[in-house]
Amino acid sequence: MTVRTRFAPSPTGYLHIGGVRTALFNWLYARKHGGQFILRIDDTDQQRNVAEALQPILDGFRWLGLDWDEGAAVGGPCGPYYQSHKLDRYQEAVRQLLDKGLAYWDYARPEETKAEMEAAEKEKRPKIYSRRWMAVTEADRKRFEAEGRQAAVKLKMPREGVCRFHDHVRGDVEVAWAGEQDTVIQRSDGTVMYNLANVVDDFDMKITHVIRAEEHLSNTPRQIFMLEGLGYPRPEYAHVPAVSEPGSKNKLSKRKIAQYLKNPDFKKMYDHAKALADRVGLTTTPDSFNPVLIDFYKQVGYLPDAVMNYLVLLGWSLDDKTEDFTRQQMIDLFSLDRVVKASASLDVKKLFAFQERYMQAVPVAEKAERALPYLVRAGLVPDPAPAEVRATVGQIVEAAGPRLKVFGDILDYDDFFLPDDQLPYDEKALDKHLRKDPGAGWIGDLRAIVASAEPFDAPTLKQRIEEFIQARGAKPIPVTQTLRVAVTGKEVGFGVYETLAILGRDRCLARIDRALGLLVK
Repeated sequence: MTVRTRFAPSPTGYLHIGGVRTALFNWLYARKHGGQFILRIDDTDQQRNVAEALQPILDGFRWLGLDWDEGAAVGGPCGPYYQSHKLDRYQEAVRQLLDKGLAYWDYARPEETKAEMEAAEKEKRPKIYSRRWMAVTEADRKRFEAEGRQAAVKLKMPREGVCRFHDHVRGDVEVAWAGEQDTVIQRSDGTVMYNLANVVDDFDMKITHVIRAEEHLSNTPRQIFMLEGLGYPRPEYAHVPAVSEPGSKNKLSKRKIAQYLKNPDFKKMYDHAKALADRVGLTTTPDSFNPVLIDFYKQVGYLPDAVMNYLVLLGWSLDDKTEDFTRQQMIDLFSLDRVVKASASLDVKKLFAFQERYMQAVPVAEKAERALPYLVRAGLVPDPAPAEVRATVGQIVEAAGPRLKVFGDILDYDDFFLPDDQLPYDEKALDKHLRKDPGAGWIGDLRAIVASAEPFDAPTLKQRIEEFIQARGAKPIPVTQTLRVAVTGKEVGFGVYETLAILGRDRCLARIDRALGLLVK
């Protein structure tokens, strides 16, 4: 048997981090067993689907490196892979279920069904539909339609017996048929519901393993009822735990970001990311710029492998100590029997820790190349960037070292790319380091050192300035901070000697002179 798994997102918005985790499990299982991973699009609900939302879904999968063998945008032998293109096929399956007496035309109005359920609840009876408005004959249909009623098709679920199935995560499951509702499978307008389309698609696409979120566990009995009624083979099931909110067992929701921002770690990470996004002009609405969505991490400059490594641990573990996996190790080691039942909470601090570790391993040249687009988008460098700009970016990246935690962090060093006469100066920093002694008394001599140092490189500058420090009996930090503020306008940054060398003599002198002109308030 060739293993075939699938993931079927609805094009209603950007990829949810919980959905991507489930897609990752499907992808890993297919890759481990030499099978195929299919990406199909669940667009049966035309009122909720947004056509323009499909591209971010495809882009998100491509960014993560979750390639699919068949499906949207790539095609394949088992298409179409868009449910909206298969209405005739679904209606054929509905007719089969009707012909076998496993489904029926139902003419109940919504308020009538609601009243039945409320009465059952009040009387503490099972909420099972009476089938009072079920059309048994053609005469029934004509009578109901004469009353102005519209028909939907419902499953005619068994009222006795048990549905049994094995789940790779939950073990052996038993569900009494008596508790299963007569679910609508075709609306009155002829469109079909998720459960019917899902069963037909899994059969048409030869899906062998249905690996999905635990919320779909309750759908499994009615889907088994349909697939067996249609004569389809039963796939194997694995219902994986939900991804829950930070520090909670409630399901993670993109609509609750305001609540999550009360978590200090979540807020710290979000504020850092939003500051970067604002500087490159990104739209930062909860619908697109949201840590619950994968696109958030793509936009800020996370590494896909770091995100993948974190996601694989949301509901799966190899042991109680191993956390870092290469992509190939994930494939080789993944198994459904190590997926846990308990939900896993989104921990953005831990995700950021993975990002930091992965970032350390990226070569300087690659890091510079991937950071460059942020400077372009912020309007700090031209596109395409000339060779000398690329060289400067490489120098900054090397000097910044571990300070560059995501690629967007290159924007913290915008002072290197601003024209010298447009460099903003922090007034508090000027007051502290240049407008009063000892800095005010040092800056002239420091300018002279910058003007005369030969060669103009970090080691020479370090030696000359250390000699100045010793001669004055000063402490190193106040001296270097005076110089840093004069050439960058701020108090923070990587090594001051590397800063001077990257800027070059002429730019350093121009900036020092401009700072001197600002000393008189």
